[in-house]
Amino acid sequence: MPKSRTSSLTRRGFIAAGGALGLVAALAACGGTDSAKGDGGKDKGAAASGPWTFTDDALKKEVSLKAKPKSIVAFTGTAAALYDYGIPVKGVFGPTKTADGKPDVQAGSMDISKVEILGNVYDEFNVEKYAALQPDLLVTNTWDGSYWYVPEASKDKILKLAPAAAVSVGGDVSMDKALERTAELAKSLGADMNAKAAVDGKARFEAASAKVREATKANPGIKVLVGSGSADLFYVSTAKTSADLKYFEQLGVEFVTPEKLDEGGFFESLSWENAGKYKADVVLLDNRTGTLQPADLKAKATWAELPAVKAGQVTPRVTEPIYSYDKCAQILEDLAKAIQNAKKVS
Repeated sequence: MPKSRTSSLTRRGFIAAGGALGLVAALAACGGTDSAKGDGGKDKGAAASGPWTFTDDALKKEVSLKAKPKSIVAFTGTAAALYDYGIPVKGVFGPTKTADGKPDVQAGSMDISKVEILGNVYDEFNVEKYAALQPDLLVTNTWDGSYWYVPEASKDKILKLAPAAAVSVGGDVSMDKALERTAELAKSLGADMNAKAAVDGKARFEAASAKVREATKANPGIKVLVGSGSADLFYVSTAKTSADLKYFEQLGVEFVTPEKLDEGGFFESLSWENAGKYKADVVLLDNRTGTLQPADLKAKATWAELPAVKAGQVTPRVTEPIYSYDKCAQILEDLAKAIQNAKKVS
């Protein structure tokens, strides 16, 4: 699970987002979620004039609409994946724009000037702007059955405005399965999965997966530590609960296993004095905005003493992947290079 940038480090420890004005009219216009009984668990795309259904991975319930949704609002990373499949969204929430106005890493290839940004940080979601978009559907990811980046304090108001559908990217789900589900969602919304870009992206992903397998076999015994730095703490993640790391492990990557995980079972928090607790040959370092990057970490003496850091074997980790085949292929290609070129230093 990617760690939210909150001081409490709890996933749902949100600050109240405040009330929304004028929601009654919006509720009447948008309607609520129509849930229907499943018919074997298949997700179906729909013609423009026909019904649309998709199984929400958060609540494990089928979401049904009378027609394919046109006004879509999404978590930034999910919106970026849909963009890669040719599905536009009207609004986004989540890290979208950096302080200098450039696209955040989680925005991918999306043109952020063409979407309404409802919230740019954790626990920020403008309900009034959301209502004004007259949403047909809200889409996001889920790690633990909750809707990622939908604030707990305003969740009920948000979910009354339009149905929600989430794709699971944690727990027992690995990257390949998260990619399949995201592609199913895109297809249901009208994406042409036989288009050249989609076909090429999947082929690239499969080739990149093979490269990681080859790298781990050619350079066995390389231990990888997944870390994230903040001013006061260094977080070491387990590979057991995130879709990307779980898949890397299936491809043969050997990870450092933290001993004392947080309450959610995702990572161990270490003081900087104890940052050298685990030795590794490669460090995959959280690349998200708000986390400390190698240049920021130079002042941390224990960071500089890590064997992988001394050897220059630190590579970015895309902690919250954009789940399109093309974007995940790049992640795997970079991982294969890092392992292939790594020297045993731990």
